[in-house]
Order: sequence, then C-alpha cells, then structure tokens
Amino acid sequence: MNKPSTLDLVARPVRITTGPVTLDGDLDIPDGAHGVVLFAHGSGSGRHSPRNRFVAEALQVGGLATLLFDLLTEDEEYRERFTRHLRFDINLMAQRLIAATDWLASLPETRELKVGYFGASTGAGAAIVAAAQRPDVGAVVSRGGRPDLAGPSLPLMQAPTLLIVGSRDEPVIEMNRDAMHEMRCEKQLVIVPGATHLFEEPGTLEEVARLATQWFQQHLTKDATRGRP
Repeated sequence: MNKPSTLDLVARPVRITTGPVTLDGDLDIPDGAHGVVLFAHGSGSGRHSPRNRFVAEALQVGGLATLLFDLLTEDEEYRERFTRHLRFDINLMAQRLIAATDWLASLPETRELKVGYFGASTGAGAAIVAAAQRPDVGAVVSRGGRPDLAGPSLPLMQAPTLLIVGSRDEPVIEMNRDAMHEMRCEKQLVIVPGATHLFEEPGTLEEVARLATQWFQQHLTKDATRGRP
C-alpha cells in the first residue's frame, strides 16, 4: 500500500477512562478539521493496526481528525489470547466507543466537531450498535466488517452507513447484504474488485481510504444534512 500524502502531524497520546478501565489512544487533529472519526478495530487488533493507521492518515489529509484507541486494556488483551471471551462482546466494545465519543465531546478542540465511526471486522458491529444509541453520530464506514453482529440495532440506525467489502470475501459480502436489508438509514454497499478480507492486494486499501474519506467528508461537514434512503 502506498502511503498517502501526509500532513506534518504528531499523534497526541491520550488516555480515556470508562468505568474501572483506562484505554490508550492516539488523537490527531489537522488544522481546520471539519469532523472527527473514531476507529473501532476488530478482535486481535488495536490502535497500532497498520491498515487502520493508513486509512486514518488519508482522513487527516482530507481534513478530518482521527482517534485510534484500544478497545481493550493490555490485561484484557492478554487474557483474550487464551479465553477468547471478549472478541464477540459487541455491547462491551460499543459502550467503550460511546465513552470515547463522550470524552471527545469534553475536549475544547473537538467538542464542536461532528463525529463518525470507522469499524473493521467485529468493530463494525460495535460501531453500528454505538451509533444506534447516539443519533448525533454523523456517519459510519465499515471495512470488511460484520454489521450483522449488531442484530436488533440495525433498523435503529440513523447515521448514513457505507459498507466496504472485498469481492473475494464472499461470506462477508452476504453478511453485509443481509445486514443492509435490515437498515432504514441512508446506506451503500461497495464491493472492491480483487480484494480479500484484509485488503492486502495492491491498490485495494487505497480504494478503501478514498471511499471512506469521501463518505466522511460528505456527511461530517457542518452543513451536511442527514440523507434519507
């Protein structure tokens, strides 16, 4: 994957407390940012995911602030390797995403920015559950995601939602199609030719970044109005 043209930004390490745990994150705010995107990664991944960081850099170039943070603590990640008890705990991940959203609303530099969610794998399910509970969320993008895991939250979604799936990720394509039929919001499914689940093929992750940037720019600007299906 070719690194996008980047801004001269230095990630700001942050710590987000939610209940009894504190989560580590990296916040980047380009000058004149017109929205902020929170990343919800899948199981076994975190804020250092090279794929999510690649997309985040493209969003920053596009004038959007980004928050990449760990949905699990180091201790939880360690125990998860053996028990695998949290990887499908969608509600836990969603509540932590909501806590991070509230934390951003408490910061002077981000409180006026419209919020979007970028979810990958199981993180996409968490992003949809969180967005269904937060009607102020302006847009959601899913990369190779499992929106089907959001279950009863799907018809409650109001945020415009873009589902991106690789053409060679056939089981996930069907899961996304089934989930999309349950949604009542503005929605779109884009299938990236030649891409597998992780979008490792040349040019495919660049296409994800382009599509995500375009979607968030369209829906997170101050004068953006929420579309209707």
